[in-house]
Amino acid sequence: MPAPQEVEIKFLVPHLRTLAHELQQLGFKNETPSTHEVNTLYDLLGQKLRRKGELLRLRDYGGKWRLTHKAKVKLGRHKSRGELETGVADGHQMDAILRALGYSPVLVYEKYRAEWSDGEGHVVLDRTPIGNVAEIEGKPRWIDRIARELGVTPADYITKSYAELFFEWKRNTGSGAENMTFRECGTKSSGQWIVKLPVKKLLAQPRARN
Repeated sequence: MPAPQEVEIKFLVPHLRTLAHELQQLGFKNETPSTHEVNTLYDLLGQKLRRKGELLRLRDYGGKWRLTHKAKVKLGRHKSRGELETGVADGHQMDAILRALGYSPVLVYEKYRAEWSDGEGHVVLDRTPIGNVAEIEGKPRWIDRIARELGVTPADYITKSYAELFFEWKRNTGSGAENMTFRECGTKSSGQWIVKLPVKKLLAQPRARN
């Protein structure tokens, strides 16, 4: 049986509160408030998963643990990849199991994530150590429609992973951080995303709607 497909895009967000108001205006409901999330990526010796374009992640989202495997990315206007995911009762034990099987942590990245949904798809708002980011996840046409409603154009779409964005941020800033954490990246770097990508221009004040 083929794995369910995850389809999404990211875009940069100058003002998370403004975007949250925009989502409310569109009828989205806040499913979870901004919650601390810690992600650990694992790989085998020689980075066999990375070389195949795959990913194994253990996530702690406000004390709730999930283990996720993602297949090789299919890139187009959106990012699409097979995703298998399951809840984990004890993340520390899962970490021990993975290490016993030969997997080792290769990257930790954290953020504060708020989840929104309109019943068809999801929009998540992330405050990360390298800037504010939103993700739109759902069916391709729905993604494009919601993006248009938010004033996001295809030129603003980002299909890179957080790991890719982090290493690009390191190259552009000269940071010596080994992981994308607030402690290692430093508080001064938050919101100063120095990458050569189009930036979403949300208005400082919510827009009036007809």
